[in-house]
Amino acid sequence: MAEFRMPSLGADMEQGTLLQWRVGPGDVVHKGDIVAEVDTTKAAIEVECFEDGTIGELLVPEGTTVPVGTVLATIRPVDHPATEHPSSLEQPASDSAPREVTGPTPIDQVRATPLIRRLAQEAGIDLSTVHGSGPDGRVLRGDIDNAVAARDIAPDSPRTDGATHPSPHIRASGRARDLATRRGVDLSALHGTGPDGAIRSGDVEQASEQGPPIEVATPPPSSGGPRDRAAIRRAVVTAMTRSKQTIPHYYLSATIDLDAATAWLHAVNEAAPVQDRMIMAAVQMRAVALAALAVPELNGHWFDDVFHPSGSVDLGVIVSLRGGGLIAPTIVGADTIPLRELMVRLRGAVDRARSARLLSSDAAPASITVTNLGDLGVDTVFGVIPPPQVAIVGLGAVSQRPCAVNGLLGVRPQVTITLSADHRASDGAVGARFLNTIGDLLQHPEQL
Repeated sequence: MAEFRMPSLGADMEQGTLLQWRVGPGDVVHKGDIVAEVDTTKAAIEVECFEDGTIGELLVPEGTTVPVGTVLATIRPVDHPATEHPSSLEQPASDSAPREVTGPTPIDQVRATPLIRRLAQEAGIDLSTVHGSGPDGRVLRGDIDNAVAARDIAPDSPRTDGATHPSPHIRASGRARDLATRRGVDLSALHGTGPDGAIRSGDVEQASEQGPPIEVATPPPSSGGPRDRAAIRRAVVTAMTRSKQTIPHYYLSATIDLDAATAWLHAVNEAAPVQDRMIMAAVQMRAVALAALAVPELNGHWFDDVFHPSGSVDLGVIVSLRGGGLIAPTIVGADTIPLRELMVRLRGAVDRARSARLLSSDAAPASITVTNLGDLGVDTVFGVIPPPQVAIVGLGAVSQRPCAVNGLLGVRPQVTITLSADHRASDGAVGARFLNTIGDLLQHPEQL
């Protein structure tokens, strides 16, 4: 029997409030499934499950605030047919007679878990019209999929909310159509990854994330009230005060030529669809990730008076909030993903941070952080190290600057990149090697 605990969603998090369960007892979950929503000082975070199994008992009621590490629920291993994945189109046991269908079942009498009810709502399916294939007529995920497929055969059929489906001639699942309607995605512009090119919900999600280019540190609209902003500001003040009082910072900066990177990025974007285009900040962050891999003394955490290097580069990205406050979502394994994928993840993480609704993977502990104020016209930014990390990189504005080129005065695109580092874990020579590595990588952007 496994345990699902209140996760630590940041170095300064001591407790969290369970806002909502997304699953109920008996629901089958797989690694990556969203099982609960947790509220922290800075954001509501959707918490993912980290193993396969069946939800046993929910031990903490919604609305309860508990310390990090508290057991929230039990998870039984999937070890018998009764706990197969709901999407596998389960059928009743052979000794069970099929349920007699005499007409729609009142919605409050339908046997379905909260997760199934939510999936039906998102797909625009009336649960009272769905025939459940589970024990005692319980509605399973496969039943919802079948209902969506049946509805899509007649694309002009009305949804339960009165809307009609966009682009009925396009092969797409019902959930993908509904998601496209909500997010304003044109299905005709998508290439589906399903059978025969059918568009899946994941294709729509990816397309909606790959919108217009973002600028990482642009202050977003605030959805919270003054009290929320004040709480966020207090959390930032507490963390930054702790950092400056306990971490002996040292600071370095380097001006890096971006002529090669700018020309390469322009050529790549010119040949790519609009939704696949990248921004210079993503190129720089990829260089930071690879430099952190090459100079591991700056990639990790300081605790118990010892530096603990990280096995991967988990890149924190500072996002500013209007009215004050910062959120730093994490791009896990930034050193292992291609540049285009890094751009996609960066856009998704920043969008979720701006809406103050993160995934628990966004709140994974970062091993090194980047702050980017270049889009606001700032030439140089020296960040404050977020403990227990030992370094933060600052990206300034990319601008045309006079410089010597082959012995002649010229004008080229350049950027000032800074490093704030913990003197307990490294010294200036290590920091200089790190900045030089970033500069070398940006001279060969095709290798990023």
